[in-house]
Amino acid sequence: MDDIWIRIIEHMSDRVSGPLKFRLLLQPVMAAIFAIKAGLLDARTGKPPYFWALATTPEHRVDMLKDGWKSVGKVFILAVVLDVAYQIIVLGFVYPGEVILVAFVLAILPYLILRGLVTRIARKR
Repeated sequence: MDDIWIRIIEHMSDRVSGPLKFRLLLQPVMAAIFAIKAGLLDARTGKPPYFWALATTPEHRVDMLKDGWKSVGKVFILAVVLDVAYQIIVLGFVYPGEVILVAFVLAILPYLILRGLVTRIARKR
């Protein structure tokens, strides 16, 4: 089990300097653009900050997840495709767990953080 974590850490650090490294900047920027757009819309329509509402209002969770996926789903799919391409080029093998981890960190995480933050900032103005 320790070997798996060591491999994951090594592979993650190799992505910073390997081929396709532009995606490490491009994909979070794309997710941020979608998050800002959705966060401003949330502020205008009076919706609560996205991640907080996602965690605290289970009755609207399914609709909120659909809305979030609609915004960031294409970025996530692109992150998956590019990481699979990276792994085939560099490693010659695809590790599905690493693909999902990288796609989540590059696409979903920035979206979750920024959408609610933008909503809070826009409301204060």
